[in-house]
Amino acid sequence: MESGEDKPNLKLYSYWRSSCSFRVRIALSLKGLKYEYRAVNIVKGEQRNPEFLKLNPIGFVPVLLDGDMVLADSFAILLYLDEKYPQRPLLPTDLRRKAINLQVANIVSSSIQPLQNLETLKSIEEKAGPQEALDWIRSHIGKGYEALEKLLKDYAGRYATGDEVFLADLFLAPQIYSSLKRFNIDMANFPLLSRLNEAYSQLPAFQDAMPEKQPDNPSSTG
Repeated sequence: MESGEDKPNLKLYSYWRSSCSFRVRIALSLKGLKYEYRAVNIVKGEQRNPEFLKLNPIGFVPVLLDGDMVLADSFAILLYLDEKYPQRPLLPTDLRRKAINLQVANIVSSSIQPLQNLETLKSIEEKAGPQEALDWIRSHIGKGYEALEKLLKDYAGRYATGDEVFLADLFLAPQIYSSLKRFNIDMANFPLLSRLNEAYSQLPAFQDAMPEKQPDNPSSTG
């Protein structure tokens, strides 16, 4: 058991398969920040419990507690972490590459990821059927990926915007993981994103944040 001095000040309310939570776990790992993991089972509806809604009234994960500071929404959490814990910056100093990082993050967080939320897919399945829902999300993911391939072709190095990991990578890696694991997206049409995904798989911070490594993964033996 940790002593009071060693106990992490940061607490992350997370769900193992949530791509939004995945982003934040990568950032915490990159920055070397210890945190207490608090699982929220969104399949069982724990995000709608009154106690959780006090933390995030919209009922989504992740939520980060930093002492008495409560933050919901992965984008806000990541920017907050970068301001307060500036070691290993998540945004480049170059203005153009900084803007591209923010643009990539916004494409993923606004135009792709929300469409694959459990409640969204469940609603479509109820109205049109499971196959129609799957076809629909695959179509929207493909549209987003086509845009990302074009956007990054003049900026990508080893990673999305050069040879260092930045914010764009933290959004891309969980999204591609979800595409492969949940929706069986054929990545052959997206060679740049496929190459980036291979590079991410080699990084310890990304490996540690993987859904398989989380304590609430149903198959976890930890």
